Amino acid sequence: FNYPFISCTNSLNGSRRNSGSSLVSSSSASSNLSHLEEDSWILWGRIVNEWEDVRKKKEKQVKELVRKGIPHHFRAIVWQLLCSAQSMPIKDQYSELLKMTSPCEKLIRRDIARTYPEHDFFKEKDSLGQEVLFNVMKAYSLVDREVGYCQGSAFIVGLLLMQMPEEEAFCVFVKLMQDYRLRELFKPSMAELGLCMYQFECMIQEYLPELYVHFQSQSFHTSMYASSWFLTIFLTTFPLPIATRIFDIFMSEGLEIVFRVGLALLQMNQAELLQLDMEGMLQHFQKVIPHQFDSGPDKLIQASYQVKYNAKKMKKLRTENRLLKQRIETLEKVSISRYSEDFVLQLEKELVQARLSEAESHCALKEMQDKVLEMEKRNSSLPDEENVARLQEELIAVKLREAEALMGLKELRQQVKDLEEHWQRHLARTTGRWKDPPRKNTVNELQDELMTVRLREAETQAELKETKQRMMEMETQGQINNNHLRRAEQEVTSLQGKVQYLSAQNKGLLAQLNEAKRRQAEIECKSKEEVMAVRLREADRIAAVVELQQHIAELEIQKEEGKIQGQLNNSDSNQYIRELKDQIAELHHEVSDKILVSDHLHLLSYFKCSRSCFSSSYYSFRT
Repeated sequence: FNYPFISCTNSLNGSRRNSGSSLVSSSSASSNLSHLEEDSWILWGRIVNEWEDVRKKKEKQVKELVRKGIPHHFRAIVWQLLCSAQSMPIKDQYSELLKMTSPCEKLIRRDIARTYPEHDFFKEKDSLGQEVLFNVMKAYSLVDREVGYCQGSAFIVGLLLMQMPEEEAFCVFVKLMQDYRLRELFKPSMAELGLCMYQFECMIQEYLPELYVHFQSQSFHTSMYASSWFLTIFLTTFPLPIATRIFDIFMSEGLEIVFRVGLALLQMNQAELLQLDMEGMLQHFQKVIPHQFDSGPDKLIQASYQVKYNAKKMKKLRTENRLLKQRIETLEKVSISRYSEDFVLQLEKELVQARLSEAESHCALKEMQDKVLEMEKRNSSLPDEENVARLQEELIAVKLREAEALMGLKELRQQVKDLEEHWQRHLARTTGRWKDPPRKNTVNELQDELMTVRLREAETQAELKETKQRMMEMETQGQINNNHLRRAEQEVTSLQGKVQYLSAQNKGLLAQLNEAKRRQAEIECKSKEEVMAVRLREADRIAAVVELQQHIAELEIQKEEGKIQGQLNNSDSNQYIRELKDQIAELHHEVSDKILVSDHLHLLSYFKCSRSCFSSSYYSFRT
């Protein structure tokens, strides 16, 4: 395996001193390194060789060194030492895990090509980098089936594989998931990510109030730009040299560095962000911020450690977030218990309307298909104008040829008839030819032969004309057949074109139907979300009304106590009672206003749902 790291096997097996000395000797042998780098190599070699003592006695000094950056060739072993992953029993199970089948394999294969697509180790399909990345992700999905595979974790594993072999990368990744809150971040519910967004937003509100107000006015939520910071530890935000320096500190100090770097970024870009709208801020986060520190990450890291980070306050925010969730769940249960029947009825109405709109769209599609079939039948029954003209021309030509043939046949029959009459007259004249002298008989015989020859010639000519007539008829029939065949081919071609057009039209209609269904589903989802939002607001108002009613009851109790105990004189008690009555009237008025507002909101949500359902059904009807 041609990994970009120095082998640390001996060090991980216990011979750390030898490994450190070899690293130091190799560094001193390099002529391109400066004295400062040589000193850093020697120092880190000693730290690695004496890790247990250094970690216990000089923890602060180690943190300071990590903040300045771990030398590239020491990263593999230092990362393993920082997270205590150098001797994990699960490493022996790695080869067995690779032989098993994971239900997440397809998802992992799909996302591998998107992980560091420009890095030489991963960019080629089915390369060594992609294969070992798939192995580590698959093995972890089998170890932790609750988390399985989550997008974003592949970038962390990819960075580990750039520093160490796959077995060691697997052990480090398991440690990160277990001990660095990453497992909670990557759970399907992503509750820990929501907590981080809440804590980070509170930090912005405290330290950058103007920017917080601007974000709120633009509806620019924290998750729109900061969720990838926590899920990938800035690996998808900055170039690898900067992101690796931040990851060094993350291995030493945990998620605290993500809060610090995130707030430092906002402080350094506050003036520009205040001038931009939501789209401009998104573009700024995606295109400008990643290249602000190409010269080096030292400025960013120094600014991040000038940020005030209060661990106790973070714990307090975690508790507040948990209490808020519990209160929301309680309010949801109360609102559901009070309005469950109405909500179910409304959902049933929405479902009926959705089914009606879908049935109307199906009917419209069926009607259009019937119209298309009817038009096809009409087109097939109606002849083409060009074909009609050709048939008329062929009919005229056939009739002319038939007339010529009839005229020729009549002439031949007349000739035959004339010859027969002439022959009869000749026979009548030559009845007494044997009584005449021999010379005269010879002349008569010659005349008879001549008439016989002429008669045969006339019969031959008649047969010849009949043959020509038959040939002409056959040629005409052949031309008619050719024309029929050509017209049939043209009709087949036109029918094929019509079939293609109709199939394309049918696909278009199906696409329109699917689009109508999708829009209808979106409208239904939006209407449901609006209804739920209104219900949540209504639940808050109900809670406020309950509190106000309790306050009214307390004031009334105070009024009664004032009357009974007689602590005040008559004038003072009357004035105190009047003040209490005025407060009670104001509170009653406020309660009625809140109830009226909640009723208006409920009616408004109902009208919005009705209007969205009506617009979706009208759109499907038009389609």
